[in-house]
Amino acid sequence: MKKNILGLLLIIGISANLVASERFVRDDTKEVVVDSATNLMWQDDADAKSVTKTWEDAIDYCDNLTLGGYSNWHLPNYNELWGVADRSRVNLAIDPAFKNVVSNYYWSSSTLVSDASGAWGVYFNGGYDFGHYKSVSGSVRCVRDNN
Repeated sequence: MKKNILGLLLIIGISANLVASERFVRDDTKEVVVDSATNLMWQDDADAKSVTKTWEDAIDYCDNLTLGGYSNWHLPNYNELWGVADRSRVNLAIDPAFKNVVSNYYWSSSTLVSDASGAWGVYFNGGYDFGHYKSVSGSVRCVRDNN
Protein backbone atom coordinates (compact mmCIF):
# COMPACT_ATOMS: atom_id res chain seq x y z
CA MET A 1 0.00 0.00 0.00
CA LYS A 2 2.82 2.42 0.92
CA LYS A 3 4.61 1.62 -2.36
CA ASN A 4 1.44 2.37 -4.33
CA ILE A 5 0.97 5.71 -2.58
CA LEU A 6 4.64 6.64 -3.07
CA GLY A 7 4.43 5.61 -6.73
CA LEU A 8 1.30 7.72 -7.22
CA LEU A 9 2.94 10.72 -5.56
CA LEU A 10 5.99 10.28 -7.78
CA ILE A 11 3.80 10.18 -10.91
CA ILE A 12 1.87 13.24 -9.76
CA GLY A 13 5.14 15.08 -9.10
CA ILE A 14 6.52 14.20 -12.52
CA SER A 15 3.27 15.24 -14.20
CA ALA A 16 3.32 18.58 -12.38
CA ASN A 17 6.88 19.19 -13.59
CA LEU A 18 5.94 18.37 -17.17
CA VAL A 19 3.01 20.76 -17.06
CA ALA A 20 5.13 23.51 -15.52
CA SER A 21 7.83 23.13 -18.18
CA GLU A 22 5.27 23.42 -20.98
CA ARG A 23 4.18 26.95 -20.17
CA PHE A 24 5.62 28.11 -23.49
CA VAL A 25 4.70 26.06 -26.55
CA ARG A 26 6.22 26.74 -29.94
CA ASP A 27 4.29 26.31 -33.19
CA ASP A 28 6.97 25.92 -35.87
CA THR A 29 4.44 26.19 -38.69
CA LYS A 30 3.13 29.58 -37.58
CA GLU A 31 6.50 30.69 -36.12
CA VAL A 32 4.94 31.71 -32.82
CA VAL A 33 5.18 30.78 -29.14
CA VAL A 34 2.04 30.58 -27.00
CA ASP A 35 2.25 31.34 -23.28
CA SER A 36 -0.34 29.08 -21.62
CA ALA A 37 -0.19 31.10 -18.39
CA THR A 38 -1.27 34.38 -20.02
CA ASN A 39 -2.76 33.09 -23.30
CA LEU A 40 -0.55 35.48 -25.23
CA MET A 41 0.90 34.51 -28.60
CA TRP A 42 4.42 35.77 -29.28
CA GLN A 43 6.09 36.40 -32.61
CA ASP A 44 9.06 34.04 -33.03
CA ASP A 45 10.04 34.24 -36.68
CA ALA A 46 13.45 35.33 -38.02
CA ASP A 47 12.40 39.00 -37.71
CA ALA A 48 12.16 38.64 -33.90
CA LYS A 49 15.91 38.02 -33.98
CA SER A 50 16.99 40.47 -36.67
CA VAL A 51 14.64 43.48 -36.82
CA THR A 52 15.64 46.62 -34.92
CA LYS A 53 13.57 49.78 -34.87
CA THR A 54 13.14 53.01 -32.99
CA TRP A 55 10.25 52.92 -30.52
CA GLU A 56 7.69 54.58 -32.81
CA ASP A 57 8.73 52.40 -35.75
CA ALA A 58 8.48 49.31 -33.50
CA ILE A 59 4.87 50.21 -32.68
CA ASP A 60 4.08 50.65 -36.39
CA TYR A 61 5.87 47.41 -37.27
CA CYS A 62 3.77 45.39 -34.81
CA ASP A 63 0.53 47.14 -35.79
CA ASN A 64 1.17 46.15 -39.41
CA LEU A 65 2.51 42.62 -38.82
CA THR A 66 0.74 39.65 -40.36
CA LEU A 67 2.15 36.36 -39.05
CA GLY A 68 0.72 32.88 -38.56
CA GLY A 69 -2.53 33.96 -40.21
CA TYR A 70 -3.11 36.78 -37.68
CA SER A 71 -2.94 40.53 -38.16
CA ASN A 72 -3.92 41.78 -34.67
CA TRP A 73 -0.38 42.12 -33.28
CA HIS A 74 0.90 44.89 -31.01
CA LEU A 75 4.12 45.94 -29.33
CA PRO A 76 3.94 44.37 -25.85
CA ASN A 77 3.46 46.57 -22.84
CA TYR A 78 6.01 46.42 -20.03
CA ASN A 79 4.15 43.72 -18.04
CA GLU A 80 3.69 41.46 -21.06
CA LEU A 81 7.36 41.67 -22.05
CA TRP A 82 8.68 41.41 -18.49
CA GLY A 83 6.52 38.31 -18.03
CA VAL A 84 8.45 36.25 -20.62
CA ALA A 85 11.89 37.11 -19.25
CA ASP A 86 13.37 34.17 -17.33
CA ARG A 87 15.72 35.72 -14.80
CA SER A 88 17.00 32.29 -13.76
CA ARG A 89 18.80 32.14 -17.13
CA VAL A 90 21.62 34.23 -18.50
CA ASN A 91 22.26 35.05 -22.14
CA LEU A 92 19.40 34.21 -23.23
CA ALA A 93 17.06 34.94 -20.38
CA ILE A 94 13.97 33.45 -21.99
CA ASP A 95 12.40 30.00 -22.27
CA PRO A 96 14.07 27.76 -24.89
CA ALA A 97 10.73 27.47 -26.73
CA PHE A 98 11.70 30.85 -28.22
CA LYS A 99 14.10 30.03 -31.06
CA ASN A 100 14.61 33.51 -32.51
CA VAL A 101 16.08 35.65 -29.76
CA VAL A 102 19.04 37.95 -29.69
CA SER A 103 20.89 39.05 -26.56
CA ASN A 104 19.66 42.60 -26.93
CA TYR A 105 17.21 45.21 -25.73
CA TYR A 106 13.58 44.55 -26.78
CA TRP A 107 11.11 47.42 -26.77
CA SER A 108 7.90 47.57 -24.77
CA SER A 109 5.12 50.02 -25.62
CA SER A 110 5.30 51.53 -22.10
CA THR A 111 6.61 55.09 -21.88
CA LEU A 112 8.78 56.04 -18.91
CA VAL A 113 6.79 58.02 -16.36
CA SER A 114 9.83 60.10 -15.42
CA ASP A 115 10.75 61.00 -19.02
CA ALA A 116 8.30 60.75 -21.92
CA SER A 117 11.20 60.67 -24.39
CA GLY A 118 12.03 57.18 -23.14
CA ALA A 119 10.33 53.79 -22.93
CA TRP A 120 10.80 50.56 -21.00
CA GLY A 121 12.31 47.46 -22.47
CA VAL A 122 13.90 44.19 -21.43
CA TYR A 123 17.44 43.01 -22.09
CA PHE A 124 17.28 39.29 -22.78
CA ASN A 125 20.96 38.77 -22.02
CA GLY A 126 20.12 38.82 -18.31
CA GLY A 127 16.38 39.43 -18.19
CA TYR A 128 16.54 42.88 -16.64
CA ASP A 129 14.51 45.95 -17.55
CA PHE A 130 15.87 49.29 -18.61
CA GLY A 131 14.62 52.57 -20.03
CA HIS A 132 15.98 53.88 -23.32
CA TYR A 133 15.37 56.96 -25.41
CA LYS A 134 12.68 56.24 -27.99
CA SER A 135 15.02 57.42 -30.76
CA VAL A 136 17.44 54.51 -30.12
CA SER A 137 17.05 51.31 -32.15
CA GLY A 138 16.04 48.22 -30.22
CA SER A 139 14.86 44.74 -31.07
CA VAL A 140 11.18 44.05 -31.69
CA ARG A 141 9.02 41.08 -30.66
CA CYS A 142 5.29 41.50 -31.22
CA VAL A 143 2.48 39.86 -29.24
CA ARG A 144 -1.24 39.23 -29.59
CA ASP A 145 -4.03 38.01 -27.36
CA ASN A 146 -4.66 34.37 -28.27
CA ASN A 147 -8.36 34.41 -27.32
